[in-house]
Amino acid sequence: MGMKTLYLLVPLAPLAGAILAGFFGGLLGRKGAHTVTILGVAISFLLSVMIFQDVQAGHIFNGAVYTWMESGGLKLEIGFLIDQLTVLMMLVVTFVSLMVHVYTIGYMAHDEDNWPADSKAGTNSYQRFFSYISLFTFSMLMLVMSNNFVQLFFGWEAVGLVSYLLIGFWSVRPTAIYANLKAFLVNRVGDFGFLLGIGLIAAYAGSLDYATVFAKRNELAAMTETVTGWPLITAACICLFIGAMGKSAQFPLHVWLPDSMEGPTPISALIHAATMVTAGIFMVSRMSPLFELSDTALSFVMVIGAITTLFMALIAIVQTDVKRVVAYSTLSQLGYMTMALGASAYSVAIFHLMTHAFFKAVLFLGAGSVIIAMHHEQDMRKMGGLRKYLPITYATMLIGAIANAGLPPFAGFFSKDSIIEAVHLAQVPGAGFAYFCALAAVFVGGLYSFRLIFFTFHGKERFREQAHDPHGHDAHHDDHGHHGPVEPHESPKVVTVPLILLAIPAIGSGWLIGTILYGNWFGNAITIADVHKGMATMAHEFHGVFGMMAHGVTTLPFWLALSGAVTAWYLYIVRPDLPAVIKAKSGILATILEEKYGFDRFNDWFFAGGARLLGRGLWKGGDQVLIDGVMVNGSAAAVGWISSLVRLVQTGRIYQYAFGMIFGVFALLTLWFNRA
Repeated sequence: MGMKTLYLLVPLAPLAGAILAGFFGGLLGRKGAHTVTILGVAISFLLSVMIFQDVQAGHIFNGAVYTWMESGGLKLEIGFLIDQLTVLMMLVVTFVSLMVHVYTIGYMAHDEDNWPADSKAGTNSYQRFFSYISLFTFSMLMLVMSNNFVQLFFGWEAVGLVSYLLIGFWSVRPTAIYANLKAFLVNRVGDFGFLLGIGLIAAYAGSLDYATVFAKRNELAAMTETVTGWPLITAACICLFIGAMGKSAQFPLHVWLPDSMEGPTPISALIHAATMVTAGIFMVSRMSPLFELSDTALSFVMVIGAITTLFMALIAIVQTDVKRVVAYSTLSQLGYMTMALGASAYSVAIFHLMTHAFFKAVLFLGAGSVIIAMHHEQDMRKMGGLRKYLPITYATMLIGAIANAGLPPFAGFFSKDSIIEAVHLAQVPGAGFAYFCALAAVFVGGLYSFRLIFFTFHGKERFREQAHDPHGHDAHHDDHGHHGPVEPHESPKVVTVPLILLAIPAIGSGWLIGTILYGNWFGNAITIADVHKGMATMAHEFHGVFGMMAHGVTTLPFWLALSGAVTAWYLYIVRPDLPAVIKAKSGILATILEEKYGFDRFNDWFFAGGARLLGRGLWKGGDQVLIDGVMVNGSAAAVGWISSLVRLVQTGRIYQYAFGMIFGVFALLTLWFNRA
């Protein structure tokens, strides 16, 4: 079997599982559906390991598999680029996806409770869910393995489509439908910019193949966009990054991601840990030969990432929904990755993408395990004291929280500390602001990470009480919406084993820093201009894993993260009465954070409300007045008026016709005599 066949099997194995579970789920049954999809992803993971070893041996592949069509010399192809960057993404995507597939068996075991008894949508929903997540894996693999913009765009849109199906999976819930529409529409805004960027590259480079475009990058850098007069490379890179802003949920296109928690927890881990939201980070890293030619684009990337990092982390500290805390944490961590891209530290961004995939998958799946234990309650105010009931879930989530906070020796420390250092060394405009945001977010990250742990697993057992919502609302429920006192229980092994397997790289994957960042791991897959010396400086100052940890505990980021953790301990263990007091004293600041800076309200008023006003105007003015009033009813009235005139002479009476003939003859004779 040739290597090209292996490359093809990597995405096609999950696709085959998705087709079998989707079209033949009724015949396969639950066990058959999850077996074929898990087998497909497992094959994909094992093949990815084999391909990884082949790439490590120095075998790089870049070639077309299928030519879709040619138009004016422009080839539209399906092809693969298999290099160090690709195989790392393949390993992360397939491994996390495999763990999520296994976890889903336990989480969705009682999915029929989510559907009304007479709902057709609930028929074979278990099989359909497995089909969707397997199809999502296929789409993401096609994206990361592409060697051209056509296939990149196909995978880009495919993950968006499947995420729409997954977020709104429980389609009987209005909140789920609202969330998936919101995700779909916000991503279309970003994709409009993405498509413009691809169009600019196709128009001026005359190709959609990565290698061909990158070979012409110096020519492109000398060009200007003919309509606006902007430097072409800057315009193209910013347009491409706007696509990344939508897919990777960067400010202000971040609003879809927290609401996407309306979907089942497994897709929260799959979409928001290792796959869809990291697509933008991967894409910018792949486009490093282009982005390195525009400091303006890099500055734009860095500032957007900085804003997202700090301001989304602040929202996390006021959330009471266990999944939404992790969702806003994801936004903040994606901001860190984006800052690294702006600092030309692409390898650091991918390194944090990898470590984050593991510890954030642990946090999401751990949150799902808590939700199962709490009979599908996800309000942290109705939890507390769960540590002794859920020992495995607690231990794994604690590992994820420590890694998320960036404390050594866990994975998040190595990648997050490297990002902060890269931003500190960056020379592009906005680097000072980004450095401040990165440091501030370290403290906030430590606070919200351990707030999640202490609020959920420690303190008073609030789940034995009927929690009271001070606003008079019922708390939001993720799955079945069960209410009342509960008796927590540890999740089954099909849930806890994936948690343990993901917790291992959440601890140890950061120790690969020397190989991945400073061992020329990525080779020619990533390009850094000579003027951007941050990574070279960091490589010179790196003295091994233990040296980095020893130095790290003397630096400001470590003490800020530790201070955040200690603050959370004091507020939620020592003085659990203080958070309510601080909230009352904060006044407008707390309200701003709880309202998420008003973005949702503004979008509802401006876009949804504006659309309603526009629709009402088009209905009243366009439909009723112009179409119905003028064109339809007006035409009928005009015909009626003309008919009334014609009716005066078309009477059917002979004497009137005779009089008309005589009058006509008289008129003709008069006209003839006058002319004579």
